[in-house]
Amino acid sequence: MTNDDVLAASFETNRPRLRAVALRMLGSATEADDAVQEAWLRLSRTGDDGVDNLAAWLTTVVGRVCLDMLRQRTARREDEYAAEPPGDGGSDPEQEALLADSVGLALLVVLETLTPAERLAFVLHDLFAVSFEEIAPIVGRSPDAARQLASRARRRVRATPAEAPAGREVVDAFLTASRGGELGTLLTLLDPDVEMRVDDIVKNQGSAAVARYFAGRAQAARPALVDGALGIAVLRGTEIVVAVRVGLTGGRITSLDAITDPAVLVGTVIAPL
Repeated sequence: MTNDDVLAASFETNRPRLRAVALRMLGSATEADDAVQEAWLRLSRTGDDGVDNLAAWLTTVVGRVCLDMLRQRTARREDEYAAEPPGDGGSDPEQEALLADSVGLALLVVLETLTPAERLAFVLHDLFAVSFEEIAPIVGRSPDAARQLASRARRRVRATPAEAPAGREVVDAFLTASRGGELGTLLTLLDPDVEMRVDDIVKNQGSAAVARYFAGRAQAARPALVDGALGIAVLRGTEIVVAVRVGLTGGRITSLDAITDPAVLVGTVIAPL
């Protein structure tokens, strides 16, 4: 394997996380892909000589690219507003719907009200655990100033009313029944054809099998938003070790898709409720 092949493989390992960062920074799947591609072009030109932490280096590059794109977008909107009445911007409704599902429509709306620097500081620190020392050079501020940017953004996000996710009561009841080993209650909450997958591999099918598996479990689980949709997070101390996407139809759980692969978890935005 050549050095170029090793570099490309390393980049592909980081791609899911980089795209997740760019999606939440830009709110556009197309622009996020462009930002990630620009990061690859820069890496391929410079190589990784002298780079101690490639993941951190790539996150910094994507952050800077996204910040530039947000600033250009802001300037362009101001010019367009002054020149002519606003139009639809040529957006793709299907892409917007997919993005809203994966990120969470309420969060996207609030993020659009933040300044580019506030948005970057909040997304990188609060959603991806990047330190303020790493964020500071991206926004051209001190670590303390970067912390203030994130703090202002956080207050705005928290001040925005958020509806309880649809199906929250079902997930709460499911976790309570699981912890208590209440097999009968679990059966009433699960669709007869429910399917449980772990890292895209089917592990259990049917309400009886899934109920038996979960009875007595879920001691460290709590409801969460997984990429903006209702789900479950399993914690070990303060670390999230499993994320579960929950499918619901007619008040019953139809699917449980568990993510345990650390490489996939790192690119998944998980917010315990």
